[in-house]
Amino acid sequence: MGIEIERKFLVKDQGYRSEDSTLLRQGYLSTVKERTVRVRIAGEKAFLTIKGTTEGATRSEYEYEIPTKDAEEMLDKLCPPPLIEKRRYRTQHDGMVWEVDEFFGANEGLVLAEIELDEEGQQFATPSWLGEEVTEDRRYYNANLISNPYSNW
Repeated sequence: MGIEIERKFLVKDQGYRSEDSTLLRQGYLSTVKERTVRVRIAGEKAFLTIKGTTEGATRSEYEYEIPTKDAEEMLDKLCPPPLIEKRRYRTQHDGMVWEVDEFFGANEGLVLAEIELDEEGQQFATPSWLGEEVTEDRRYYNANLISNPYSNW
Protein backbone atom coordinates (compact mmCIF):
# COMPACT_ATOMS: atom_id res chain seq x y z
CA MET A 1 0.00 0.00 0.00
CA GLY A 2 1.22 3.52 -0.79
CA ILE A 3 1.28 5.85 2.21
CA GLU A 4 1.56 9.63 2.28
CA ILE A 5 2.54 11.41 5.49
CA GLU A 6 2.32 15.11 4.77
CA ARG A 7 2.18 18.29 6.83
CA LYS A 8 0.86 21.58 5.43
CA PHE A 9 1.69 25.15 6.37
CA LEU A 10 0.80 28.65 5.29
CA VAL A 11 3.68 30.70 3.90
CA LYS A 12 4.49 34.19 5.18
CA ASP A 13 7.05 35.44 2.62
CA GLN A 14 8.73 34.52 -0.66
CA GLY A 15 11.97 33.12 0.78
CA TYR A 16 11.07 29.71 -0.72
CA ARG A 17 11.31 30.83 -4.34
CA SER A 18 13.73 28.89 -6.49
CA GLU A 19 14.35 28.21 -10.16
CA ASP A 20 12.85 24.73 -9.75
CA SER A 21 9.14 25.21 -10.40
CA THR A 22 6.38 23.53 -12.40
CA LEU A 23 2.94 24.64 -13.51
CA LEU A 24 0.20 22.27 -12.33
CA ARG A 25 -3.37 21.92 -13.52
CA GLN A 26 -5.59 19.45 -11.70
CA GLY A 27 -9.16 18.40 -11.17
CA TYR A 28 -11.08 15.78 -9.23
CA LEU A 29 -13.14 12.82 -10.43
CA SER A 30 -14.18 12.03 -6.83
CA THR A 31 -14.05 14.08 -3.63
CA VAL A 32 -16.01 11.88 -1.23
CA LYS A 33 -14.61 11.66 2.30
CA GLU A 34 -13.40 8.06 1.90
CA ARG A 35 -11.41 8.74 -1.28
CA THR A 36 -10.35 11.42 -3.68
CA VAL A 37 -9.42 10.71 -7.28
CA ARG A 38 -7.31 13.43 -8.88
CA VAL A 39 -6.16 14.04 -12.44
CA ARG A 40 -3.07 16.25 -12.72
CA ILE A 41 -0.90 17.64 -15.48
CA ALA A 42 2.51 18.66 -14.14
CA GLY A 43 4.63 20.21 -16.86
CA GLU A 44 4.74 17.64 -19.67
CA LYS A 45 3.56 14.65 -17.59
CA ALA A 46 0.15 13.58 -16.32
CA PHE A 47 -0.95 11.48 -13.36
CA LEU A 48 -4.00 9.83 -11.85
CA THR A 49 -3.87 9.79 -8.04
CA ILE A 50 -6.17 8.01 -5.59
CA LYS A 51 -6.03 9.04 -1.92
CA GLY A 52 -7.82 7.53 1.07
CA THR A 53 -9.14 9.03 4.30
CA THR A 54 -6.67 11.20 6.24
CA GLU A 55 -5.88 10.27 9.84
CA GLY A 56 -3.60 12.87 11.42
CA ALA A 57 -1.10 13.59 8.65
CA THR A 58 -1.29 10.09 7.09
CA ARG A 59 -3.37 8.59 4.30
CA SER A 60 -3.09 5.92 1.64
CA GLU A 61 -2.00 7.18 -1.76
CA TYR A 62 -1.60 5.53 -5.18
CA GLU A 63 -0.29 7.48 -8.17
CA TYR A 64 0.01 6.38 -11.79
CA GLU A 65 1.39 8.16 -14.84
CA ILE A 66 -1.17 8.42 -17.64
CA PRO A 67 -1.08 9.84 -21.18
CA THR A 68 -1.21 13.65 -21.12
CA LYS A 69 -3.90 13.68 -23.83
CA ASP A 70 -6.14 11.49 -21.64
CA ALA A 71 -5.55 13.81 -18.67
CA GLU A 72 -6.45 16.88 -20.75
CA GLU A 73 -9.70 15.24 -21.84
CA MET A 74 -10.58 14.22 -18.26
CA LEU A 75 -9.87 17.74 -16.98
CA ASP A 76 -11.97 19.31 -19.74
CA LYS A 77 -14.87 16.81 -19.77
CA LEU A 78 -15.07 14.93 -16.46
CA CYS A 79 -13.73 17.17 -13.67
CA PRO A 80 -16.12 19.77 -12.29
CA PRO A 81 -14.88 23.36 -12.31
CA PRO A 82 -13.07 25.22 -11.05
CA LEU A 83 -9.84 23.37 -11.71
CA ILE A 84 -6.88 23.87 -9.40
CA GLU A 85 -4.14 25.84 -11.11
CA LYS A 86 -0.88 26.55 -9.34
CA ARG A 87 2.87 26.90 -9.63
CA ARG A 88 4.84 24.46 -7.47
CA TYR A 89 8.30 25.33 -6.20
CA ARG A 90 10.61 22.67 -4.79
CA THR A 91 13.18 23.87 -2.30
CA GLN A 92 15.43 22.22 0.26
CA HIS A 93 15.87 23.21 3.89
CA ASP A 94 18.09 21.32 6.32
CA GLY A 95 18.15 18.21 4.10
CA MET A 96 14.36 18.06 3.58
CA VAL A 97 12.44 18.88 0.40
CA TRP A 98 9.58 21.37 0.68
CA GLU A 99 6.97 21.86 -2.02
CA VAL A 100 5.39 25.32 -2.07
CA ASP A 101 2.26 25.96 -4.13
CA GLU A 102 1.21 29.41 -5.34
CA PHE A 103 -2.42 29.16 -6.40
CA PHE A 104 -4.12 30.99 -9.28
CA GLY A 105 -7.71 31.47 -10.44
CA ALA A 106 -10.38 31.11 -7.73
CA ASN A 107 -7.63 30.34 -5.17
CA GLU A 108 -5.40 33.33 -6.06
CA GLY A 109 -3.44 34.61 -3.06
CA LEU A 110 -3.17 31.23 -1.31
CA VAL A 111 0.38 29.94 -0.81
CA LEU A 112 0.87 26.58 0.94
CA ALA A 113 4.00 24.64 1.84
CA GLU A 114 4.04 20.86 2.24
CA ILE A 115 6.63 18.45 3.55
CA GLU A 116 6.40 14.67 3.17
CA LEU A 117 7.67 12.65 6.10
CA ASP A 118 8.70 9.05 6.69
CA GLU A 119 6.67 8.80 9.93
CA GLU A 120 4.06 10.89 11.78
CA GLY A 121 6.33 12.06 14.60
CA GLN A 122 9.37 12.82 12.44
CA GLN A 123 11.17 16.00 13.49
CA PHE A 124 12.22 18.61 10.92
CA ALA A 125 13.65 22.11 10.88
CA THR A 126 11.25 24.86 9.84
CA PRO A 127 12.35 27.47 7.30
CA SER A 128 12.02 31.16 8.22
CA TRP A 129 9.35 31.70 5.52
CA LEU A 130 7.01 29.12 7.07
CA GLY A 131 3.80 30.28 8.77
CA GLU A 132 0.98 28.60 10.67
CA GLU A 133 0.46 24.84 10.35
CA VAL A 134 -2.85 23.92 8.67
CA THR A 135 -2.42 20.14 8.30
CA GLU A 136 -5.70 19.36 10.05
CA ASP A 137 -7.72 22.23 8.54
CA ARG A 138 -9.67 20.51 5.76
CA ARG A 139 -10.35 23.83 3.97
CA TYR A 140 -6.77 23.68 2.70
CA TYR A 141 -7.12 20.28 1.02
CA ASN A 142 -6.91 20.81 -2.74
CA ALA A 143 -10.06 18.71 -3.21
CA ASN A 144 -11.97 21.10 -0.93
CA LEU A 145 -10.61 24.20 -2.69
CA ILE A 146 -12.76 23.15 -5.67
CA SER A 147 -16.07 23.50 -3.82
CA ASN A 148 -14.95 26.27 -1.45
CA PRO A 149 -12.24 28.34 -3.18
CA TYR A 150 -9.95 30.58 -1.14
CA SER A 151 -11.51 33.67 -2.76
CA ASN A 152 -14.82 32.85 -0.97
CA TRP A 153 -13.36 32.79 2.56
